[in-house]
Amino acid sequence: MRILNICAYTWAIGGPARIIYDHTTEVVKQGHQVDILSPMTPGEKMYPVPEGARLIAVARTTPISNVYREFSIDLYKYLKKHIHEYDVVHMHGIWHFGSLAPFLIPSRAVKVITIHGLLDKWAVSHSKWKKDLVTILYQKKLLGQADLIQINNTDEEQDVIRYLGYRPKNMVIVPNGMKLDEYTRSHLPEKGLFRAKYGISPDQQMVLFMARLNIKKGLDLLLPAFQQVHEQLPHAQLILAGPDDGYQAETEAFIRKHRLENRVKLVGMLTDTIKKEALADADLFVSPSYSEGFSIAVLEAMTSGVPALVSDRVGFGDYIARYEAAWLTPLTCDGVAEGLLKILQDKTYAEAIANRAYKMVTENFDIRVVANQLLEEYKKVQKK
Repeated sequence: MRILNICAYTWAIGGPARIIYDHTTEVVKQGHQVDILSPMTPGEKMYPVPEGARLIAVARTTPISNVYREFSIDLYKYLKKHIHEYDVVHMHGIWHFGSLAPFLIPSRAVKVITIHGLLDKWAVSHSKWKKDLVTILYQKKLLGQADLIQINNTDEEQDVIRYLGYRPKNMVIVPNGMKLDEYTRSHLPEKGLFRAKYGISPDQQMVLFMARLNIKKGLDLLLPAFQQVHEQLPHAQLILAGPDDGYQAETEAFIRKHRLENRVKLVGMLTDTIKKEALADADLFVSPSYSEGFSIAVLEAMTSGVPALVSDRVGFGDYIARYEAAWLTPLTCDGVAEGLLKILQDKTYAEAIANRAYKMVTENFDIRVVANQLLEEYKKVQKK
């Protein structure tokens, strides 16, 4: 089988790139061929390409792509010339040009769309006028025309039904997975390396936020919540690790206003080894997100043995609740603060949720199992 993934395959995009990487690693082992077609802007850091796969980087077409995400004439030209070579074209996300272009070119390739949480109520309500326009022009129609819609959970199932007004027959629930061995404690760097780089002493409790600096990630809740925590635990340290995505100026203003310069550090986007060093040194991982398709960052933290505070919108809140695998916070400042204090002050509780989280991940999200589930769905729609 020859598979083409279409996604902005960069470190900044986060979870979808990691999901493609892990899935591709597995399916290539089974003899399938995988290409990744990615619109890129000069200077962006490309995500690693799995051994045996191929990355086709095409230029975004500016300034149009600044308004209409991922717009790329070169992407269209590549598809026009090569789409007939693929058995499966897998589009990651909606609302952008990469999820439209394959439908503009006649082909026999199976067309697959992974929603990645982009029909969540919170996500739909932001930049609403653009999404309303895209909905009117083509988005609902294309979801109906896709051979397969992959969703990750029952929450996302309801999002699709609400958006379309019906449950499409072409929709299946297949959770995302990850390569677990890369993030187990035995494979992480030794402790203390990240703290040494950023001047964090061993006696300071380190809270790690690792995501784009975007309002949807819950920073408007986390920052005032951490201010409350700081009043009770003055040595606690909050690390904000991620690129600016529209909320860095507000974050820096909050830090200055409340004189938290020595307690909140913005360290930019972490990749590769330094990302693992941060997880090795963290006492707590926090993600009070309003909207996620399926948070790979949370899975990475849980696999690393870091106790987590998350909202139920991270993409697998039902699993977390069933296993009692994290502090599931309400989306309020006080709720986040309460959870942070509980984990930081109660070591027995922190260790218990970290152990249950590791059990949850290994039993449900091993990429070796999940990749085969998705391959089987590909094969089913091919037969049809």
